[in-house]
Amino acid sequence: MLKAFGFVSSDFNLEKFLVDFYTEQAAGFYDPAHKIMYIADWPSPEMQALVLAHELTHALQDQNFDLEKFMDAEKQNDDATAARQAVAEGHAMAAMLQKMVEPADLATLPALEPMMSGLASQQMQQYPVFTSAPYFFRFQALFPYSEGMGFMQKGLALGGWKRLNAVFLHPPETTKEFFEPAIYFDLQTLAKISLPRPPALESAPGYKRLSENTLGELGYRALLGQFISDDEAKSAGSRWLADRYILYERSRPAAYAIVARSRWSSPEAALQIFRDYHTILTRKYPELAPDKQSGEDLFVGTAANGGVVLMRRGDQCLWAEGLPKEQIEAMLAWLKSLPD
Repeated sequence: MLKAFGFVSSDFNLEKFLVDFYTEQAAGFYDPAHKIMYIADWPSPEMQALVLAHELTHALQDQNFDLEKFMDAEKQNDDATAARQAVAEGHAMAAMLQKMVEPADLATLPALEPMMSGLASQQMQQYPVFTSAPYFFRFQALFPYSEGMGFMQKGLALGGWKRLNAVFLHPPETTKEFFEPAIYFDLQTLAKISLPRPPALESAPGYKRLSENTLGELGYRALLGQFISDDEAKSAGSRWLADRYILYERSRPAAYAIVARSRWSSPEAALQIFRDYHTILTRKYPELAPDKQSGEDLFVGTAANGGVVLMRRGDQCLWAEGLPKEQIEAMLAWLKSLPD
């Protein structure tokens, strides 16, 4: 997925990077598989006390809610999994911050999330692996702590620590609920979207389906932030409502194909995403060339990776890339035929 969307290069060593990325920052962690908590010996005693509060909270989460089962409940939805991670980390951050501000009550303090996000970003600058990491990893690494803690502070104000326990029993389904906690706490209805498997790629020789998943608001913000700007990630990404994508691998030449469908808060928001993703495509494929069908709401073209179809339809943005050239028209017709 990372390579197909262009978050990392084709020769990126994910295993080595992740080990370096997380061990560089670790002051402690709780291992739910072995029921063991680890605290590093290099922080000051004062910092160790805060780390202890954080990791003990994870141990208590595990005793009460089975962390492994909790985190693995949505394997076919990366956005829902990221939301569950933000539940666990945000809850532990809230416990750690309560330790920091005692005897004050965290629930009564002004929202700390903006301040914590700024402090975390500044602190992370001392870590060279983090600083040089692709935008996607830096953005995703901070999210469960910053937005997660802000979400929990909102829950504390509405019902205290018992209210937070209920979040583990009925967790948020999307990362959008962390960017906008009122969606969760006010029981607002979330939009849905489906994406059938496209015949043009299911039957194409040399193509193998790898996964079907959801980027979510977190994923789209990362995409827009990495390829365009932080401001665009916040303004356009915040209008996300639902999405689904299917990823294929092509054997010869080695490459990927993506089919994606997303729903946005208005037709105007979907048009902005259409334009943004066209910009992303031109940066992924500098040789991208349009054909005569392309217009205000439709782009059809070819790149070294294969055919590209991108369209805006009402409040939806749909696209496919890495297509066999002989399947471009079939994919275009199929995308147009999908019911609203």
